[in-house]
Amino acid sequence: MQFNQLGLSKSVLDALTAKGYTTPTPIQAQSIPSLLEGRDLLGIAQTGTGKTAAFVLPSIDRLNASNKRPLPRQCRMLVLAPTRELAAQIADNARGYAKGSRLSVVTVFGGTSVHKNRQDLSKGVDILVATPGRLIDLIDEGHLTLSAVEIFVLDEADQMMDLGFIHALKRVVKLLPRQRQSLFFSATMPKSIRELADQFIKDPVEVKVTPVATTAERVEQQVIFVNQAEKQALLTMALMQLKIDRALVFTRTKHGADRVVKLLAANGVAANAIHGNKSQPQRERALGEFRAGKVPILVATDIAARGIDVSGVSHVFNFELPNVPEQYVHRIGRTARAGADGIAISFCADDEKPYLRDIERLTRQKVDVRSLPENFQAEAAKLVKSRAPVPVSRDEVNGRNGRAMQGGQGRDGEQPRRHFPAKKRFSARPAGGGAGSGSGGGQRRQGGGGGRGR
Repeated sequence: MQFNQLGLSKSVLDALTAKGYTTPTPIQAQSIPSLLEGRDLLGIAQTGTGKTAAFVLPSIDRLNASNKRPLPRQCRMLVLAPTRELAAQIADNARGYAKGSRLSVVTVFGGTSVHKNRQDLSKGVDILVATPGRLIDLIDEGHLTLSAVEIFVLDEADQMMDLGFIHALKRVVKLLPRQRQSLFFSATMPKSIRELADQFIKDPVEVKVTPVATTAERVEQQVIFVNQAEKQALLTMALMQLKIDRALVFTRTKHGADRVVKLLAANGVAANAIHGNKSQPQRERALGEFRAGKVPILVATDIAARGIDVSGVSHVFNFELPNVPEQYVHRIGRTARAGADGIAISFCADDEKPYLRDIERLTRQKVDVRSLPENFQAEAAKLVKSRAPVPVSRDEVNGRNGRAMQGGQGRDGEQPRRHFPAKKRFSARPAGGGAGSGSGGGQRRQGGGGGRGR
């Protein structure tokens, strides 16, 4: 099937041709015809499946067909996303697809100028892409009303719930007109998300392009059991020895991400951090340098797990295993994109073994266990220690704290821009025993809510 068989307009098809797209992905092929008819949609799809185009392309045609113009302080289409990075990505795609039309696209999210947001909304906007916190602020200030919304899209609903936006979402839906088209997307569909969907959509077409919690098929998954205190040395050695194009390193906390970057820099490995305490310009710079390959190591919290769409990520490192197993799926989904292969390596301390069992239970597969590299202790002893390490709480050392509260802005620590050498392959011998062996018990810890500064 080709895009020209789905009923899209010539202007949209021309925009797709300009981008070199001719064949729709499964979610696009299944969604677009129903959305052109005005149906509500429930989509179960992970990032990287093409779902942004699946809802933006038919929405552009429907907005053009209605031949309306936005009134001051109103929007015709509202897209809610959980993070700044994802909102910016959706808006960039929408602008590209809407080039052949007169539709305007605006973003509002934390870390950007509120004054500019007010100016952008003052004349009205066709497509508004927003994060919940900044959206509610602008509504409360009287700079935006939702009474004219024709199309409403809730993207990454499960992460919205994880980040504590449930109350904001319920408030938004009360402000929307009854007569509207609603689209609801989530990578996973537990009972709580299904109940949330029932509040937003009516008689939807249901599209499921991958089984719930399916991990990327082309990702080689490994786990190495290691003491918490030895993880930094193991990561440094891996980044120095592996042949890496780009690597994402995931930590559970913002301070943990900064600490990893600082200790890598002490050993000559350039890396940037991206998390909720970074200002928007800092986050954009870090992501830009990562995308360009200027600084090919990016250390991130789970705020980046679904908002980073960068090709060429060859490795994902779980410096700390997530305490919510669904996040593991999203983390490793940052590699092996667009048909490429990828490697996901997880470092598992004793108290993280229950998290590993939760992950294996969710994904219904065992993660391959690898042993520590040969001569690990001797090689680790040679690594330079940071003279002024970032303070670490006992919770961080034990890996027991849940998701960090996101939001706010912090100072940016400039790191040396030295590149690491590509050396010999990182040798990790297979080890016997199952991945689930070790200490037992332990309940998954649920993190707190989220701040508005995303």
